[in-house]
Amino acid sequence: MTIRLFHCSDVHAGPPFDADVAERVLVEAHAYAPDVFVVSGDFVQRADIPAQWATITDWLRRAPTPRFTIPGNHDIPLFHIWQRLFNPNVFYRQHINDDVAPVMHLDGVSLIGANSAYGWTVDGGRLTNAATAQLLASAQSCPPANRRVLVMHHHLLTPPGLGRRNGVRQPLMIARLLEDARIDAVLSGHVHLSYVGHTRDLVPALRHGTIICQSGTTTSRRGKGREKHRFAYNTIEITSDFITIHRHVYDTNAHAFVEQVAHHEYFKPW
Repeated sequence: MTIRLFHCSDVHAGPPFDADVAERVLVEAHAYAPDVFVVSGDFVQRADIPAQWATITDWLRRAPTPRFTIPGNHDIPLFHIWQRLFNPNVFYRQHINDDVAPVMHLDGVSLIGANSAYGWTVDGGRLTNAATAQLLASAQSCPPANRRVLVMHHHLLTPPGLGRRNGVRQPLMIARLLEDARIDAVLSGHVHLSYVGHTRDLVPALRHGTIICQSGTTTSRRGKGREKHRFAYNTIEITSDFITIHRHVYDTNAHAFVEQVAHHEYFKPW
């Protein structure tokens, strides 16, 4: 059994969102016919602006189903200080999904959401004690034979060449947490650059480790590094034995996304 995921991130409705590219993403997503359409956060550029939520909810409504989403730091209010500090996910819950850490069990794969976005920072992320406990409980709920895929917004590893970028707080601790939860792969975004790596790059002593898959920004002209001002998404195939990650980057001449890299990795037994 092969499970197919369409993984996009940092769609950022609002300047500099590209509506034409967003429409192309929908065309290609439906053509790919994924088992799940995954968005790993940052639906809007500024959560305080209702028009941006209207734009992105219309786009998301026309995406393939089922959908699996989690919030990003841009989905938290910036100017509504009370909500930002004490009810940071209010607009995300209102417009996207009331569940900020969903779980979805498929035939052979379980998706686990973790909310790394919170209101006491502008950019970086963290997993609270409650989020950590929920992640472990969600992992324990997975069917024993299922591969476990975590989805959270903030990245564990900054891709080479970008310098220092604020990712999730305490990445070494989280790498060990993913080992304890038997997470096979983690999907994220935030850094606006596609990247595939491994938690053993962070903690070499891990016996198993977790494959890291980061999506570039899919519909915003805020790509970084080698994807500067470019758009990207991943398509992912998962079986009981291996994962294949395809990176697709938008070609302005073709007016379509072109596959640039395919990464194939076998899962180690737990």
